Amino acid sequence: MNKDQVQGRVDTAKGNLKEAAGKAVGNDRLAAEGQADQAVGKVQSTAGDVKSKVGNAIKNAIDR
Repeated sequence: MNKDQVQGRVDTAKGNLKEAAGKAVGNDRLAAEGQADQAVGKVQSTAGDVKSKVGNAIKNAIDR
């Protein structure tokens, strides 16, 4: 895993916690922040996945 994948998954988990906490205490702003953190985390994680796949494809092409 690269750092973007890790950080994206951390942000997604943090967002899940924030959203759950916001809903539990009735804080709509905190719940919305959690949803935003989840979206950012998913984008960053996906970017990391793409980087990893491109790197692997390049490595495989060179090894041939």
